[in-house]
Amino acid sequence: MMSPPSYNDLGKNARDIFSKGYHFGLLKLDCKTKTKSGVEFSSGGSSNQDTGKVFGSLETKYRISDYGLTFSEKWNTDTTLATEISIQDYIAKGLKLSFDSSFAPQTGSKTGRIKSELGHDVFAVNCDVDLNTAGPVLLGSAVFGYNGWLAGYQSQFDSQKSKITKK
Repeated sequence: MMSPPSYNDLGKNARDIFSKGYHFGLLKLDCKTKTKSGVEFSSGGSSNQDTGKVFGSLETKYRISDYGLTFSEKWNTDTTLATEISIQDYIAKGLKLSFDSSFAPQTGSKTGRIKSELGHDVFAVNCDVDLNTAGPVLLGSAVFGYNGWLAGYQSQFDSQKSKITKK
């Protein structure tokens, strides 16, 4: 039996009806390949015909299956370098721990986020900590499933303001 979807994925199929595959005025190309050693390469690009904006990206992903580790790095034409390190199903079945970071050399902007996901037959729980300079922001969500019914809740705590900012 599969665990319920995460809170962010609730209603995703309905949203995708209107947002996937209907990109008028947008040219898009995505390419993926995998080496014999298991390194995955993805590159993509898009061109908005209305604004003339062009965007491209290159992503590499390497998995160490014995330890459940995945290393990912993405560079895009907005000069942002994003990295993700994750471990899944190694510490406990259904548990995924990740660290995401990004760096924009032109602006010096940096972001970091620690993410955790736990899935079971009847629930899915997520907890993320945004590591920004103003103070960490804690985001938590849970989805419970029973006989095809799903119920979820999401909340966010801003440590700088010392209050719950999202319900």
